[in-house]
Amino acid sequence: MAEVDTRPEEPVSAVIEQAQAGEDATDAQTQELALTTTNTEVAAPAEKKVKKIIRRKKRPARPQIDPALVKSEPPPQTGTTFNIWYNKWSGGDREDKYLSQTHAKGRCNIALDTGYTRADGVAGSFFCLFFARGVCPKGQDCEYLHRLPTIHDIFNPNVDCFGRDKFSDYRDDMGGVGSFSRQNRTIYIGRIHVTEDIEEIVARHFAEWGQIERVRVLNTRGVAFVTYSNEANAQFAKEAMAHQSLDHNEILNVRWATADPNPMAQKREARRIEEQAAEAIRRALPAEYVAEIEGKDSEARKRRKIESSYGLEGYEAPDEVHFARGKNAVNPRGREGYELEDQQLLMLEAGEAGGWGQEHEDEPQPQEQQQSSGGILSGSTLAALQAARVAVAEKPKAPVSAGPLVAYGSDDDSD
Repeated sequence: MAEVDTRPEEPVSAVIEQAQAGEDATDAQTQELALTTTNTEVAAPAEKKVKKIIRRKKRPARPQIDPALVKSEPPPQTGTTFNIWYNKWSGGDREDKYLSQTHAKGRCNIALDTGYTRADGVAGSFFCLFFARGVCPKGQDCEYLHRLPTIHDIFNPNVDCFGRDKFSDYRDDMGGVGSFSRQNRTIYIGRIHVTEDIEEIVARHFAEWGQIERVRVLNTRGVAFVTYSNEANAQFAKEAMAHQSLDHNEILNVRWATADPNPMAQKREARRIEEQAAEAIRRALPAEYVAEIEGKDSEARKRRKIESSYGLEGYEAPDEVHFARGKNAVNPRGREGYELEDQQLLMLEAGEAGGWGQEHEDEPQPQEQQQSSGGILSGSTLAALQAARVAVAEKPKAPVSAGPLVAYGSDDDSD
């Protein structure tokens, strides 16, 4: 007969628990083996990302006209005396009226003509006058700069950006180099063809030569005033647009503008000069100090509010009081250095008074000096007079006779 297993059957849950316990033991053994095994493989180094800086090579300046067409001719007579050293005319206060009505021979194209020259390697080089007029034949061999002036180009106030000497006053027709007596950033443009969009045309053509600050146009008269942010750009634009045309065939008359009599313009110019001075001071002082003065530093502003209250709740001293300096300043920092001077003065006065008293302690003071408070002369004057007094010998007195005939006499000589 076949044997029959009579053992009681285990529940299903117990079987599942045993299976899970076996799996956990196997996982633990696997982890232990993984920990004991050392990895001998070396990880590949991460690739570094290198940022390439591509610098565009400056292009050389191109000749604006063919050098073969340049002829060495004496300049047209614009004055009364020809200077052989400078190869120019002098003594003329006005340009030739016929020459001013002749169109210019060339025009500068900044986008195409700009490039490096020999002057780029020399610090303090001036700009090429013929490049501004569009007739420079030298190109990259030119000894002057072929580009627009910037705010970083700083020149002597006695010369313009082309290196020409300025004069003490403007010419009668406001042409020429200009004057060093004032900084002029405004040019006058005349003989403009009158149209409805004259202001847009003027701004578009003159914006090629630098940043424009203000444009004012007199539509009925065909006149415009253009103010540049930089004086060098105004000098460049004056030469570049002389005897040129805008959108029509007119020939422009470009001159320096006279001083604007408008009070608002004068205030605007004064405010601009103050802003330039303030910017120069900001660059010279430390950034923390500037931020504290201008109130941009929050911590400094809180500290200032506490220090300027001087123990009074809700009070904040103005800048004139808080930053004042002197022996009577409210702020203790403002009195630093002045208290020491006062102490030194007091010590000197005390030392002088003590020394003078010891030296003159035994000398009797004259009665006039003691009573000098109510007199005309001061005590020091009387003391000087007393010290300079010269002893004068007194005359001997006649002996006085004694006897019964005292006070007896007559006018007779026989007696």
